[in-house]
Amino acid sequence: MIPNRLQERPLPEDFARKLLLHSTNAKSGSLDKGELREVTSPFLSEPLGFVGVGSADDVIKAFELSRRAQQQWQERSIASRARVFKRFHDLVKAHRDLLADIVQLETGKDRTAAYDEVLDVMNNARYYANNAEKFLATKDQAGAFPVITSTTLQRVPKGIVGQISPWNYPLALGVSDAIAALIAGNGVVAKPDWQTPFSNLISLHLLLNAGLPHDLFQIVTGSGEVVGQAIAERCDYLMFTGSTKTGKLLGKIVGERLVGYSAELGGKNPMVIAPDADIARHIDTITTACFSNSGQLCVSIERIYVHKDIYDEFLTAFTAATEKLTLGSGLNWDYNVGSLINQDQLDRVTAFVDDAVVKGATVITGGIARPDVGPFHFEPTILADLGEGTDLETQEVFGPVVYVKRVASLDEAVELANSTNYGLNASVFGAAETAERLAFQIESGSVTINDGYAATWASISTPLGGVKESGMARRHGPEGITKYTEVKNIAQQRIMPMRGPKQMPRKYYGQLMTTALDLGKKLKFLP
Repeated sequence: MIPNRLQERPLPEDFARKLLLHSTNAKSGSLDKGELREVTSPFLSEPLGFVGVGSADDVIKAFELSRRAQQQWQERSIASRARVFKRFHDLVKAHRDLLADIVQLETGKDRTAAYDEVLDVMNNARYYANNAEKFLATKDQAGAFPVITSTTLQRVPKGIVGQISPWNYPLALGVSDAIAALIAGNGVVAKPDWQTPFSNLISLHLLLNAGLPHDLFQIVTGSGEVVGQAIAERCDYLMFTGSTKTGKLLGKIVGERLVGYSAELGGKNPMVIAPDADIARHIDTITTACFSNSGQLCVSIERIYVHKDIYDEFLTAFTAATEKLTLGSGLNWDYNVGSLINQDQLDRVTAFVDDAVVKGATVITGGIARPDVGPFHFEPTILADLGEGTDLETQEVFGPVVYVKRVASLDEAVELANSTNYGLNASVFGAAETAERLAFQIESGSVTINDGYAATWASISTPLGGVKESGMARRHGPEGITKYTEVKNIAQQRIMPMRGPKQMPRKYYGQLMTTALDLGKKLKFLP
C-alpha cells in the first residue's frame, strides 16, 4: 500500500515494465525464463518493481551490441557527440521532478539529496558537452627539433567502458561518469546496484530520446559476483564506485589484464575545527556535512577534531543544530533526514553505535532507530569520549553517526586526521589563513574550507578523487574525460633523418646533436 504522502505524484502502473524494456536482460531473453528480482523501496510496503537477473551470457551479449555501435559512434565528430548530451541536459531538466521521485523511491533519501543528484547529472552533461572539443582535440606538440620534426597528439577512445555503480547515489554515480565516457567516443556496459536500477534505466531512456545510438549504452542488472565480475573481465576500462574491499578485488581482475581503472572507494572523512572558526555562522553547514543523505555519502564527515579552546561552544551548537533536523519520508521537501537504504544498513549503523557505547562512548544526541518514522530510519547521532578499540573510530559507518574529539592543538588535529588508511575528503573550519595552512597538511584527495564537501564536489572543472585506500584516478575536470582515451603520438620527420644527412660521417653525429641541444636551451625553442 502506498502511503498517503506519496499519492500526490503516484507512479504509472507500467512504470517498471517500461523501464525494464531498456535493459540488456530484456533483449537477451533472460526475462522469458522468469528470472526476475524484486526491487523494494524504503517508502513502500509493496515492491517498487522487478528487474532481470543478469548472467555472464547477458554481459557477453551487451559487449557485442555495444562494440558494434561504438565503431560508428567514435567516427562521429566530437561536436556531434556533444550535441546529444546538450539535448540530454535539457531532458533531465524537463523531467527533474520525475527523476527526483525515482531516486527517492529507490533509496528513501530526503528530497534535497535526491535533487542534488539531478543537478549533478545536469552539471556533468553541460560541462563535458561544452568542453569536450577542447579536452579531446588533436593537438600539435613540440617535436624533437624545430622544422624537421613535427608531433601530433591524438586521443582515441578506449573502446567499451565498464561501469559498476552503487546504491547511495544511483542517478549521479550511475550516469555522470558514463556521460564523459560516451562523449569521449566509447560505449558503456553498466551494472547498477540491485537495489537502485530504475534511476539508471530512466536515464538510458532519456539518453535514447536525446539521440544516443541504440545499443551503445548497455545496462545489465544482476549481482556483483556474476555481472560485475564479467564486466571487469571484458571491459577496456573500468569505472567503479563502492567499497575499498570490492575495489581491491576488481583492481586485481583488471590489473591482470593491464586494463585502466578508475575507482572512488571508502572514506573516514575528518573535519577540523580551529579556535578561530566562526561557529555560529557555519554550524548549519557543519551539520549538513555530517548528516546529508543520512550519512550515506562517500564524502560525508564521520569524525570531528575540535580545538580545546572552542570545544564546549562547538559541541553545544552542534548538538542543538543536529536536534533541529527533522526525520521523514515521502516525495516532498518537508524533512532533512530520510531513510537508510535497508535493514542491513540499519543493523550496521546500530552495531557501530552499540559497540561504541559498550566501550565507553557518550551519546550526546540520537543513537536510536526510529521505526515510528519509517522501517529503516535512524536518528542523527553525535558521540564523544570514545573508548579504546572502538570500531567507528577508524571504520567507515556510512550512516548518520559522527564522533567529536577534543584536541590540544591543531598539530594534533592534523595528525589524527591523517591517521587512517583513507584519504577521500576532509573539511576545515577556521579563519582563511588558518584553514588554508591546515588544508595543505591534510592527506586527502579533496579538502573543503568552511564547507563540508559541496564546494569541492560542485567545482566540476577540478579533478576529484581519493588517495591512499580511498581510490585511484579522478572524475571531473579534464582528467574525468581524458582517462577514457588512449593517447597516440604521431611524429613526422622531414628534410633529413633524425641522425643527420646520409653523407655526414657518423663520428660527427654526437657532436652535432649536443650542439643542437645546447642551442635549443639558449634559444628556448626546444621542449
